Amino acid sequence: MSKQTHAFQAEVAQLLHLVTHSLYSNKEIFLRELISNASDACDKLRFEALNNAALYEDAPELQVRLAYDKDAKTLTITDTGIGMSAQEAIDHLGTIAKSGTKDFMSRLSGDQKADAQLIGQFGVGFYSGFIVADKITVESRRAGLTPEEGVRWTSGGSGDFEVETLVLPQRGTRVILHLREDALDYANAWKLKDIVGKYSDHISLPIRMEKEEWKDGELIDPNDEKAGRKPGGMVKTGEWETINQASALWTRAKKDITPEQYQEFYKQISRDFEDALSWSHNRVEGSTEYTQLLYIPSKAPMDLYNRDKKAGIKLYVKRVFIMDDAEALMPTYLRWVKGVVDSADLPLNVSRELLQESRDVKAIRDGNTRRVLSMLEDLAKHDKEPEAKDGVTDVLSDEDKAKLGQYSKFYAEFGAVLKEGLGEDFGNQERIAKLLRFASTVSDTVSVSLADYKARMKEAQEAIYYITADTPAAARNSPQLEVFRKKGIEVLLMTDRVDEWALSFLHAFDGTPMQSVAKGAVDLGKLQDEAEKKAEEEAAEAFKPVLAKLKEALKDKAEDVRVTSRLVDSPACLVVKDDGGMSLQLARMLKAAGQKAPEVKPVLEVNPEHRLVRKLDGSVHFHDLAHILFDQALLAEGGMPDDPAAYVKRVNALLNS
Repeated sequence: MSKQTHAFQAEVAQLLHLVTHSLYSNKEIFLRELISNASDACDKLRFEALNNAALYEDAPELQVRLAYDKDAKTLTITDTGIGMSAQEAIDHLGTIAKSGTKDFMSRLSGDQKADAQLIGQFGVGFYSGFIVADKITVESRRAGLTPEEGVRWTSGGSGDFEVETLVLPQRGTRVILHLREDALDYANAWKLKDIVGKYSDHISLPIRMEKEEWKDGELIDPNDEKAGRKPGGMVKTGEWETINQASALWTRAKKDITPEQYQEFYKQISRDFEDALSWSHNRVEGSTEYTQLLYIPSKAPMDLYNRDKKAGIKLYVKRVFIMDDAEALMPTYLRWVKGVVDSADLPLNVSRELLQESRDVKAIRDGNTRRVLSMLEDLAKHDKEPEAKDGVTDVLSDEDKAKLGQYSKFYAEFGAVLKEGLGEDFGNQERIAKLLRFASTVSDTVSVSLADYKARMKEAQEAIYYITADTPAAARNSPQLEVFRKKGIEVLLMTDRVDEWALSFLHAFDGTPMQSVAKGAVDLGKLQDEAEKKAEEEAAEAFKPVLAKLKEALKDKAEDVRVTSRLVDSPACLVVKDDGGMSLQLARMLKAAGQKAPEVKPVLEVNPEHRLVRKLDGSVHFHDLAHILFDQALLAEGGMPDDPAAYVKRVNALLNS
């Protein structure tokens, strides 16, 4: 192939412009990204070679090498990994990672720190090389191709790149950075060793650099030693030394790993720039043996709610990398967990299909789930300072002080996804329920646990009351809460999209029934005295003729019309029958998502003490008033009338009458 010039994908050109204008606030990150890519290439070769050992050719050792040339102003990162064909170089280096390109560009804000967090997550770390280089040359040959099928890719980071064939005896990839004048300090052994020690020490492959030793300068006068010498300097010896630990971090003893090393390892596997909230590192022994290193992130990824995206933790078998997103090792509701599992029992040729059927994998999955829930329980336990007992407050350790507020931070990011576990993981449903937090009619913050609620329940209260709504304001101002406020009964406010679905699986907590205030007739049990019950029955009896006319007028909209005691200030509200039927809110959500939803006919409950309801009896505008009553109740709970124009017309007609 002769030299060819290709234009970058439009989004790449935009990205390169941002990169060359200091997108990263920390320039040295570029080396971590390129070493990480080199390590990934070696992992891919090791995996493909499980079925085709010939891919190793005559060089079975996998390694990464760093070389610099101060005179040529270059820094070169070489790996002996899988390499690229010419077409792969065009596809992978001219296009941002297969998916998410537009989302990536739309999320760039101009805030260097925030934008920097996105690059690794979208698989575009290669382009970070342009932070320090005004030109990048990539020379590569894919394992298994002939030496004549090598490729050279070159770009100055502007609008295009060049590709040409090249004879390369060795497989793998060499990335040559032609350093900018302001980045020449990266052609320095001490600087490179420092960066590798900080960001890439845990990589299981050896990262090697040519050894240097001090050499005195030559004599100024060869015949007179006293005349002094020219300045000495460090010179390369031709021997290559390993500059990282070159052992997988999870295989080391916990006592030998610092918190900083744990955090850097997290950032490398997650491509996150934020520290993890918490982690757990364990060797599990028994019928199934494996090592787990699991992390709880501090920030949710942008695709958290995409349940179809492959997510999971890295799987190794006997320290051999197998796959990146082993979703079978973690339930879907914990898809945000990052980490590594290294199994001693699984076969090296394990596939995604085999993972689904393996008994060992089920044991690992269950063990991972228990470990993550234990971490969350520990964070939740130490989220708030303990209350003083008899005027004495416990003295917290530094470790416990560091956990203060951490669970609240976690829950704000991942709480809605954790709720999915109520319907997916029945074996751990009780543990998950204890971890949930809500706002309530006595707490504006999302901090009330079900245990907190139970501890505050009134003496004769027989259920945990909750309401679901589209927004916090809609929940807090719902007319369905009026009688609960009047009697001082706390109601949990649930406004996440998943709440309605998730709570349908949680029928009780710690023996106490869960009761939606928007389903069924209100029944406060012993909290409602006999006089109130009698008054409600008498009102229903006296109001029978009006109820019959209302049912007839609204027969196409309402399944039933009845008198209620739940309303204090409002004339009417809508509820659904307490028979497991779908709520109006859930039906609206499904329709908005383009999914099929059954037609839900609500029950209209009216307040016989309200003036508007009393006006119905004998009114010449009965039909219009009935429809206004229904549509206003629909508006109050977040819905929209089927015919808004007809609603406005009716209201205007009554205002003018």
